[in-house]
Amino acid sequence: MRYIDVHCHLDGRHFDDLDELFKRLSRCGVEKVITCGVDLPTSIAVKEIAERYNGCYFTAGFHPTELRDYKESDLEKIAELASHPKCVAIGEIGLDYHYPDTNKPLQKEVFVKQLKLANELGLPVEIHSRNSAEDMFEILRANAGLLNNGFLLHCYSHSVELAVELKKAGAYFSFGGTSTYSGSKKARRCIATLGLDRLLTETDSPYMPPVSKQGLFPNTPESIPEILQGFAELHGIDEELCADKVWSNAHTLFKKLN
Repeated sequence: MRYIDVHCHLDGRHFDDLDELFKRLSRCGVEKVITCGVDLPTSIAVKEIAERYNGCYFTAGFHPTELRDYKESDLEKIAELASHPKCVAIGEIGLDYHYPDTNKPLQKEVFVKQLKLANELGLPVEIHSRNSAEDMFEILRANAGLLNNGFLLHCYSHSVELAVELKKAGAYFSFGGTSTYSGSKKARRCIATLGLDRLLTETDSPYMPPVSKQGLFPNTPESIPEILQGFAELHGIDEELCADKVWSNAHTLFKKLN
């Protein structure tokens, strides 16, 4: 079977030997990964990682909690990175109201600017949304004309009802290791309710290990087969059929995957 991780973070100090990691990924069938930027330095770092490894792609963008050093001119540099043949999306971008010092106006401003940038570049977006469902949905609804190249709600954590509305707007949804826990009822209901045509697998490595690796750090894209198995069980279908569908979905959304 062929597996894909559409959202992970392979930059930084958590992965000392990426050569060995990619050898292990090949052995367990994870043929492609998308490693994501969260600001300008990490976007540059993941570009360099993608250049080193076959089957590795990247995204470039500003995460909503990583705006301390943001300058408007940085978006020009993100656009330059996005022209790279292995940059498959602008991301991860969005809203995050978890922390008490959240600058909501700035988050919204940068979110919309990055939606506009992605639209200009003909790229999809990977969206992060935490404790911000209402504002996130309103921004997407108000800027529907900027979403023609597709959009992914990564590590989706909002309601089933909102997922249904987002699906009508064209959204894809990815779920990670937390979906393998029996207590993750909301995520599991979403996976069961949403058709297979909009589901994607992710790990958000080095975070969010699946149930078999609970408490272990760092999590890696090697967890994708376990996450995919959960998808197949929730839909009551053959695991290989489910893997093929997720693979197809990823290539439909991320057109620069090859």
